[in-house]
Amino acid sequence: MPEGDTVWNTARVLQRALAGARLTGSDFRVPQLATTDLTGWTVRESASRGKHLLLRLTGTDAEQWTLHSHLRMDGAWRAYAPGERWSGRPAHLIRVVLSSPAAVAVGYHLHELALVPTAEEESLVGHLGPDLLGPDWDADEAVRRLAADPDRTIGEALLDQRNLAGVGNLYKCEVLFLRGVSPWTPVGAVPDLPGTVALAQRLLAANRGRWTQSTTGVLHRGGTSYVYGRRAQPCRRCGTAIRKEELGERVTYWCPVCQPGVELPRNAQDRPR
Repeated sequence: MPEGDTVWNTARVLQRALAGARLTGSDFRVPQLATTDLTGWTVRESASRGKHLLLRLTGTDAEQWTLHSHLRMDGAWRAYAPGERWSGRPAHLIRVVLSSPAAVAVGYHLHELALVPTAEEESLVGHLGPDLLGPDWDADEAVRRLAADPDRTIGEALLDQRNLAGVGNLYKCEVLFLRGVSPWTPVGAVPDLPGTVALAQRLLAANRGRWTQSTTGVLHRGGTSYVYGRRAQPCRRCGTAIRKEELGERVTYWCPVCQPGVELPRNAQDRPR
């Protein structure tokens, strides 16, 4: 699941593969960049901001540029040795290829792909809240942004990247289960909002540097989550069947016993999607 920790890990892959390298070729397979040629450009660094990936480069004219991409639900970057078979995804999903003497980086099904002057990065990511895995993580600011809309459900508020950057549906569900809070609870009624924010940051940080996302401490398949992806399976804490329902534009998983307090809308159906 491409949440903040996945994007952070991806940025590190590109950092190891390309940082300091002078590109020997590029191939963009999106209309807006189809004629762009980065041959001769130097990769300065790879960084993440929430769910956004920023590849910073120096052009042949010494100007600083940033290649921005967003993974959303299905995007990915892979790094290969020169001559190695590209096995990450089907070829028709490739959106960009960056070649260097030591590595080839291939971007699959990337979204919001754009090349902008580095000085203008904020036009793409300036709306984001504090980055849970960023060097400038500010928990107090994240709490302030969440609390600014007290009537909004906590489930929707945690997914809003303008509040805090990096939480996706998996971490939203798991954080709220561990805090014993219903996803439908208004933000203003959450007992300990700073504690909820702190837990979200700890969970993402715990998975930084590995590709298996686990909130339980278990890494084997089927044991990595408490509620996410476990509809109708027994709650690991009380044995009640985990439920799945729409909340806003996304689905949510929760235990109705361990996360009590707020009734679902009358027309809500526990239906699969």
